[in-house]
Amino acid sequence: MPNIKSAKKRVTVSKIRAARNKSRNSALKTAIKKAHAAAEAGAPETEALVREAIKKVDQAAAKGLIHKNNAARKKSALAGLIK
Repeated sequence: MPNIKSAKKRVTVSKIRAARNKSRNSALKTAIKKAHAAAEAGAPETEALVREAIKKVDQAAAKGLIHKNNAARKKSALAGLIK
């Protein structure tokens, strides 16, 4: 365990941010999986699910969770599901 006050704070803050990132990353993956599953099944709500997944990808890129090029690649793949 750290002895210095600032080091103790960093440990606490790191745990909080890691939990937040994990939650956001999980929500992103879930949205993408739902969009892919709907597209494979030919469900009528595919377009809405794809739009929601693209929104989650944009949010993840804005928060620094994923790189902007990674976000662009994911969005391109999702857009291809609509066609």
